[in-house]
This record gives sequence, C-alpha cells and structure tokens, in this order.
Amino acid sequence: MDTSRASWRNTTHDWAGSVDLDHLSDIRRHPAVFAPGGTLHLVLEVVAYAADEAECGGGGHCRVTLHPDGSVSVADDGRGTDTRYDEHGQAVRKPVMATKDLRFFDFPEARTLPDGHPRRGMSAVAALSDWLVHTNRRRNGSWTQRYERGVPVTGLEPVADDGTTGTVVHFHPGELLAPTGRSAGDIARLATVWPQLAVDVRG
Repeated sequence: MDTSRASWRNTTHDWAGSVDLDHLSDIRRHPAVFAPGGTLHLVLEVVAYAADEAECGGGGHCRVTLHPDGSVSVADDGRGTDTRYDEHGQAVRKPVMATKDLRFFDFPEARTLPDGHPRRGMSAVAALSDWLVHTNRRRNGSWTQRYERGVPVTGLEPVADDGTTGTVVHFHPGELLAPTGRSAGDIARLATVWPQLAVDVRG
C-alpha cells in the first residue's frame, strides 16, 4: 500500500491533488481555446483516451451515444481508470477529470486531435460540461462519480461488478460552448484516425 499520495506522480497526472480549481476556472474562462470545435471537440477528447487504451491493449472498442437531451456518453472496453489506496485504506482514483493532464498542458508539442485542434485532456470536458458522470470498471473495483462544471459533487460510489472492465463518460456540454453540431457522421469519420479503435456511433 502506498503511504504518500505525493509519491504517485506519473507521466499523465499528479496524484498529489484531486481537484485544481484554478485550472478548471481557466478552462471555463477560455472555452474557445480549450474546446474550439464545441461539443465535437469534447467528444474527441474522450474518445482519444479510449484510443490510448486500445493502443496499449492491441485493439479495443468504443461506443459513442448522442442522447436526445443533448448529452453524450462514451463507453470503452479498456482497463478502467487506475485506482490506488492511501495510508488509511481509502480508494483514490487517478485524478483525470479535475486536474491537468501533464502531457497536454504547458507543453508546446502536445499532440492534436483529428479535428486539427490541440488535445487538452479530460479536464477540459469536465470543466465545460454542466455535469459529467464517470463510471469506472477495473479489476480491483468498480465505482461511479459525478462532477458539475468540473468539480466532483459525490465521492466514489461503488457499482456492482459485472465482470467487465472499461469506462463510461457521460456528459452534458455547458452553455459556455459555441453552438456547434455533434454529427454522428463527423464523429465516425474523424475517429478513423485511430485504426486500432473500433468506434460505433449511435444517435
């Protein structure tokens, strides 16, 4: 068991903190910078993580659902979000939603998404959504957590283990975003840049 969360820094996120309010506020002050393609860009931000998992695992599947209420869910069959345990035995999930992805912020050579705009990470999706629900299934436990404008409003709530792994990110884009479309055809076309990931778009 790790005894100091400060030692959990890795190549993508710093586990020492779970919420960076200044970072979230900066994203919300500049929505056109962090989501220049509106909702479509946010969808690609989420699908990019599924593509990362597919690349690590030699292939994978992802389902994008465009819901009638304007929300979007992205489900993948990857390993699930990493969860560790602190010195008190409490579950701590990798802080992907409310802190910087260190690969894409303050790094001039950050990769681009298939819409041609820079990849920023999941925190941009959370910050620019009215709400986001992250459901995680991993071998060492399954849970869900809700965020509002990037800030967690629940703890890690356990969900029944169904024998699978992967994540579901369900989010409702907020009013700060420019009124751009979220065409199923555009998502499917742009996702072909990730040949290792089979993407099914519904809605």
